[in-house]
Parts: sequence; C-alpha cells; structure tokens
Amino acid sequence: MREPGTTPLLQLHDLTITFDAVTVVDRLSLTVNRGETLALVGESGSGKSVSALGAMNLLPPNARVEGGRRLGDTDLTTLPERGWRGLRGGRVGFVFQEPMTSLNPLHPIGKQIGETLRLHQGLTGKAARVRTRELLEQVKLPRADDLLDAWPHQISGGQRQRVMIAMAIANGPELLIADEPTTALDVTVQQEILALLAELRDAHGMGMLFITHDLNLVHRHADRICVLNGGREQETGPVEAVFTRPRSDYTRLLLEAEPEGRPAPIGRIAPLLRARGVAVRFPRPRRLFARRPPPFEAVKPLDLHVAPGETLGIVGESGSGKTTLALALLRLGQGSGEIDFDGTRLDQLTGNALRRQRRNLQVVFQDPYGSLSPRLPVFDIVSEGLRFHHPELTTAEVDRRVRDTLREVGLPEECASRYPHEFSGGQRQRIAVARAIILEPRLVVLDEPTSALDRSVQKQLVELLRDLQTRRHLSYLFISHDLAVVRAMAHRVMVLKDGEVMEQGDCLQVLENPVSDYTRALVAAAGLAPWQS
Repeated sequence: MREPGTTPLLQLHDLTITFDAVTVVDRLSLTVNRGETLALVGESGSGKSVSALGAMNLLPPNARVEGGRRLGDTDLTTLPERGWRGLRGGRVGFVFQEPMTSLNPLHPIGKQIGETLRLHQGLTGKAARVRTRELLEQVKLPRADDLLDAWPHQISGGQRQRVMIAMAIANGPELLIADEPTTALDVTVQQEILALLAELRDAHGMGMLFITHDLNLVHRHADRICVLNGGREQETGPVEAVFTRPRSDYTRLLLEAEPEGRPAPIGRIAPLLRARGVAVRFPRPRRLFARRPPPFEAVKPLDLHVAPGETLGIVGESGSGKTTLALALLRLGQGSGEIDFDGTRLDQLTGNALRRQRRNLQVVFQDPYGSLSPRLPVFDIVSEGLRFHHPELTTAEVDRRVRDTLREVGLPEECASRYPHEFSGGQRQRIAVARAIILEPRLVVLDEPTSALDRSVQKQLVELLRDLQTRRHLSYLFISHDLAVVRAMAHRVMVLKDGEVMEQGDCLQVLENPVSDYTRALVAAAGLAPWQS
C-alpha cells in the first residue's frame, strides 16, 4: 500500500473569508503534504471552492481573506502580485469545474496550452507544439494531432476537461488544485485521469487538493479527507477512518446520500417515441489539393423506443455520441433516419409544424448555469416558453402557472424575482426542470442533470424527477455517466461506445449481468454495489 507524504506543502491556518461582512469560510485549518491527496468535500455552498480560490488570491476585491497561508517555504500572505503571477500556473496548477467557461472560445486548443508553456518555460514554435501533443496524449485524448487545431466547442465536455488537466500539469506544478476535475467524465475515464494524476503526484512529489462531491472517488483515490459544512470544518482524517468511523452527524449524512430506490414500474405500452436507423455523420475538413475524407460517424445507425412514463438511460464514455443522439432525436442537430413521436414523423416536419411539437419535447442540460440566461430573473426564464407556445394566456394565468411550477420542483415562490447567480447548483437545476415541465411535455431529455451536484443534492433531484414522472406520466431520455443514478432512474438502459450500441435491455439486468466487455468495464470502474431490493 502506498505511503503518502508527510512533508507539508500547502498550509492554511485559521483561514477566514468574508464577502461584505458575510463569513463564508470560518477558521479553516488544513495541510496538504507533498506526495499526498487531500480531498475537500461538502455540499454545494459549503465553502470548498472559495477556500481554494481564497488561498491562491483569486477572489474578487470585495472578498476579505484572513489567516495564515504558506506554500512550502513561501509565505503567501505577503506575496506581491508579480510573485502570484509566477506561482499560479507554475508552482500551482488548477483544474476548474466548468471547462467551457475556463477555455477561451476564440483560440484553438493547441494555442491555449502553448500559451502557458510560453509564459512559464519560454517554449515557442515547434517545441511548444510537440510538448502540447505529448500533454494531450498523456491525458488519454485520442487523435491528439487533430485536437491541436480544434476549437473548444468542437469537442465533448469530457474532452474539454482533459484539456484543462493537460494545461494544469504542463509546467510540473508542486501543488495541483483540482476542483471537481472529473465532473464531466464517464466512470472509465475518471479512473484513467485520477490514476494519471496519482502517477504524476508520485513521480514528482506533487501534492493534490482534490475538491469533489463524489465520495466513491474520494474513497478510492484520496489519502485524507476534510469535510466542510457552512464554511466550517466538520472533521479531518485518513479516508478509511472517516468512512468507517465518521465522528460528525454531517459526515454520516453525506455517506448515506447515495441515490436509492427504483422508478415506478410500467406495463406493456405502445412506444411514445420510436426511432429507426438514426445516424449522425459530420463532414471532415478537406486539405488543399486532397480528396475529401469520408465523414465522421458520431452515431452509427441504431433503433430505440421509449414508452409513456418510461425512462431510457443512455450511458457511455465522453464522445460516445450520447448527447449527439439526443439532439438528433429532438431535431436540434443534424441526423438521418425515421423518428416517430406518437404517430407523427418528426424527421419530416419543418417550420411551424416542428415548432408546435417543441412543447411536447423538452430538455434539461448538463450545465444549468450555462443554459440559464444570467440577464433574466427566474420568472422570465421559466415563463418564456409558456408565453411563446400559449400566447392566449393572460398575465395572471402565466403568473399562476410559474408559481405553481416552482412549488412543484421544491422552490419557494419568492425566488421568481431573483437571478440564476443567486442560487446553488442544485437550485439552478430545479429552475431548469421547472422551465422544461411548465409546458406539460410528454418527453423530457435529461442530459447529465446530476453530474455537477453533490450526492445529497443528487438524491433530492432523483426523487424529484421520479415524483414528477409518476404524477405527470412523463417519459425520460436520461443521459448520464453515473451508473448509480442511472440505476435509480432508468427502466431500461442503452450502452453506447463510439456511436455504436454495445448492448441494451432492462436496467438492472444490464448493470448486474452485463454481456459486453465494455459494459463490464463501465460497471467495474463505477464500483457499483449489488442492488438490494
């Protein structure tokens, strides 16, 4: 068994952070040793990310940071701004939770990684490009040569997260601050990435501050754990000791917050959605004076069906075609094949006829902060679709429908006048669910709706979605890489790899007795405990 390091690297003593006289972190003390991984866990709003940002002087001007901070022999409390610029990205690497907002959409991937190599190592030109390609290969990104010139919007969420990890390790940092680094990754890539980070940590004596809500990953990959609640430390200790003998009630609550139960059973009902031979192909760019290469098959021809009141789970690695398939089924992206929705051929509809069907087909995206307009209050966000599809409703009727829907998803009526940035991740996702169900759709696509949420909030959202499904007889197309959540939500499951169906069938049957080697690898990587009925 690996022995973690004991030489202090990052030391925080009585770290206190206030915003306009409101204390968000209260006298936090922790140490990250060289060669060890310390996991910082807690619910949304507990102060995990703000503690790391405060320690590295990355908070806005209205934040006040007090207490002792050291990195090795460097006193961070007296470090000048020039010193911070050399330290961040050099001695300290960062992996943030939302890679799409961290990557510059105006520059290709290779240029963005090359920039940090130029600033901290002076590498330019061919040398920087060669090193960038090595980094992309190091974080298990396929087709590294193609990705050098790719733009952030052209790659999947999981691939963007791996690009962020490549940037973070580019300069061989002493300390890596990984803020939810595997949120957008499927379970097999999670294991690969964390194994890679562990390998780098051991090879270079690097310390890692691992901020996450996934306790399964903490149990497998961290040496020690620090539990936060309301900005206060609840307990700190070796992972095994905290998991087997938690001292605080809050820690016990987190450990017991796995998604439970199963969706309500359904009988044999004619499908609501039936797709035949659905495929998605993207043209590849043609080089000068060369023949156009064959198109890239993002989704190979497949069939699927979803019955009224049923949940079909779609799982697979990042880039396997899950979201691309869903967008094709909703006619929000390109695709071919037959798509029959309750007797209507969606693939043959255009213009107003297609727009009228939109009220029956809604979607909840993975990133609620990115999908909710920051300029609109919650009332306008939730009512926008209602006012478009039902212009005959009076102002009073719209107001009543919005407030009834907010209550139905567990939000108070008074939140209607507030803006998305004023809510936690779990609350923002409830707003996104409210926006989807206010139109009384028959099918809702849920694209990784729980991936950015901590376990306790995941459990609440799963229970909410199952309750809404039962009361409204909704059908769900549920996309996720979290097999524990899929098991709690889905009646049937389809496993995709490289756009091809590996297997599909009853959810419990597939997850308990997988037929394909790929599905077995997914289940093993997830560490899924046997189902207890």
